[in-house]
Parts: sequence; C-alpha cells; structure tokens
Amino acid sequence: MLVNIHKAKTQLSKLIEAALAGEDVIIARGDKPVVRLVAMEQGAFKIGLLRDKKLGSGPDFLQPLDEEELGLWEGGGPSQAF
Repeated sequence: MLVNIHKAKTQLSKLIEAALAGEDVIIARGDKPVVRLVAMEQGAFKIGLLRDKKLGSGPDFLQPLDEEELGLWEGGGPSQAF
C-alpha cells in the first residue's frame, strides 16, 4: 500500500493496523517513496519469570552491616600486601 504523507497523517491508526496485519505500508512524499511502516516484532515477554524457582532467602538489605562489612564499604578493611 502506497500512501502520501497527508493521507498517512489523517489515517495513521488504519495504517498501523494494516502493518500489524502484515501489509507493506509505504509513505511517499509526492510520488517518491520515503518511509516504510513496519510492525515491531512482539517477543514473548513473561512477567514473573522466576516465580516458581527456589531461590532461597536473599540478603536483608534493611539490616545494619556488621563492623567488618561496614569497614569494607567505607574503604578500610583488611590490608593486603601484594
């Protein structure tokens, strides 16, 4: 399907539906084709992908760090000779 820019602006929803249905939609400036409207590939995105997995309990980020961990975060910690 070849349409000019004015028609594309007024009938964009219909053109999108046509592209989603697999139709080749080309928008032209005058008689020169300039843009092809194509549907984006729809992946099978799944929310809750790890819902059924046994992950165990993770770290409790709301608990205070012990002195050793706090020292490591603050740039201290054990000295190492290399």
